[in-house]
Amino acid sequence: MIYLQRAQLCLIEDFQFFFMQKDMRVFERPKCSVTDPADVVLKVTTTFICGSDLHMYCGYMPGMKSGDVVGHEFMGIIDEVGPGVKNFKKGDRVVASALIACFNCWACKEQSFSLCETTNPSKETSVACGDRTGGIYGYCHLTGGYDGGQAEYVRVPMADNNLLLVPDGLKDEQVIFLSDILPTGWHANELARVGEGDNVAIWGCGPVGMMAATSAFNRGANRVVVIDSQQYRLDFLKSNLPKVETINRNDKKVYSALRDLFPHGPDVAIEAAGFHYVPNPLHKVEVAVGMETYTSEIINELIYCVRKGGRIGIVGDYITYCNHFNLGAFMEKGLTMAAGQVYIHKYWPTLLSKIESGEIDPSFVITHTLPLGEAPKGYQIFDDKVEGCVKVEQSTH
Repeated sequence: MIYLQRAQLCLIEDFQFFFMQKDMRVFERPKCSVTDPADVVLKVTTTFICGSDLHMYCGYMPGMKSGDVVGHEFMGIIDEVGPGVKNFKKGDRVVASALIACFNCWACKEQSFSLCETTNPSKETSVACGDRTGGIYGYCHLTGGYDGGQAEYVRVPMADNNLLLVPDGLKDEQVIFLSDILPTGWHANELARVGEGDNVAIWGCGPVGMMAATSAFNRGANRVVVIDSQQYRLDFLKSNLPKVETINRNDKKVYSALRDLFPHGPDVAIEAAGFHYVPNPLHKVEVAVGMETYTSEIINELIYCVRKGGRIGIVGDYITYCNHFNLGAFMEKGLTMAAGQVYIHKYWPTLLSKIESGEIDPSFVITHTLPLGEAPKGYQIFDDKVEGCVKVEQSTH
């Protein structure tokens, strides 16, 4: 049974939460404070539940500890400023990057900000990947153990690097997308080099898939097809992005449906679904008994469906091993593939400009707005895909 306790809001208490497998709880803890001269404390106004948060909610993410605060999509008003902060002041309205970058290391100087070499102290990441990757808010101790933004207050380290000042006239519901999923959708297109005239197939009609489709059209794609098993999400996207074409994998074989549209296959395949797509019983068994952590099934389908010489971009999260990857088909078809966590800071100038001009309005994906105290309900409807849920916004005011 989920127990929620809501006290009077005050300056010394804030609501934050942790969870075990599908067990979300809201609790109180002392307000965070500046611990380094480069920190700010942000009073959160709006935060999102991300599809990546479901990795932890469903028990697929190692490195979680009791009391960890989750959430990496958030924005708010600066409440406290460290003496070393130069670019921001108390009262500024800002969006936080989900990923934390130092701006000084080799990776940051290459604008590969999610690969920052200094913001993630986890040794396990180096063992798993061969290299250290960047820190992420509220995303377990493998990514630094930073408290996340699904809270009333959050500490933002290296604030001069990791916050974006919000221009007057823009609503939270527009700019909060710059914290993660709009840049991630754009990044998927960058990875696959989507450009003028391309035919693009996107696996996953969640919020990231919708941002990837929006980005593909903005970059000049000719046709964009989105594949999912949830008809309500496909219909929702079609109603907001009429040019998009959709395939419900429950109704049609994906390969056949795509070849009916594109005889040689799409030029580009984008994976925006992640671990949630596991229809094959063999993979379900292997995951259940610990023989694999993530399934390669969807990636193999991309390889099978994309045209010869095609391009694949992967932004769905894969943390460790997946079995049965079809390397042979990938090689024989002459494909190229790129993957990775998004370089949020790199895309901020471009995407903020597109939001300001009205060229892109990502707010259409928000279907539910709940107070932070109802976070357990938000996670449940998002994970179960009920009540027409696409994206859950959580408000602290």
